[in-house]
Amino acid sequence: MPLAASPCVIQTDLIIGNLSATSKRQAFRHIAERTALLYNGPAEVLLDALLERERIGTTGIGAGVAIPHVKVAGVTRAYGVLVRLAQPVDYDAIDGAPVDIVFMLLAPADAKTTQHLKVLAQMSRFLKDPAVVAQIRSTPDESLIGTMVGRWIREQVQLAG
Repeated sequence: MPLAASPCVIQTDLIIGNLSATSKRQAFRHIAERTALLYNGPAEVLLDALLERERIGTTGIGAGVAIPHVKVAGVTRAYGVLVRLAQPVDYDAIDGAPVDIVFMLLAPADAKTTQHLKVLAQMSRFLKDPAVVAQIRSTPDESLIGTMVGRWIREQVQLAG
């Protein structure tokens, strides 16, 4: 469900609700496999990029939320994937809490713009709102989560505008 509006740059290409995983690696594998279908690339390359990014430092921002972000060769545009895990997984987050909400941003390796940084900043604001995170956790299906994200985007555009 693509969502985009200017000046708000968040785009959610895929929403996955209740993803079953028992570890961060397994969650990344499932996310990579689903995302590979979007950009027609190999899931293993995306999985390796996600794992390498985590070796640099955790993308777990606290309160059960993570925002992994990677650049991959062969990707022609940015993709956003919002995931709600069925059960929280150990993530080595900055607060030590397990993670159950993941927003993964995939960007082109050769991107010369700062667009992906704007998306990361906006998603961080969005997912640091306790009411938003509670609503994602309690919303039963992906389309309703997409509606909620879309509503937030419209509100941001109105505030900026």
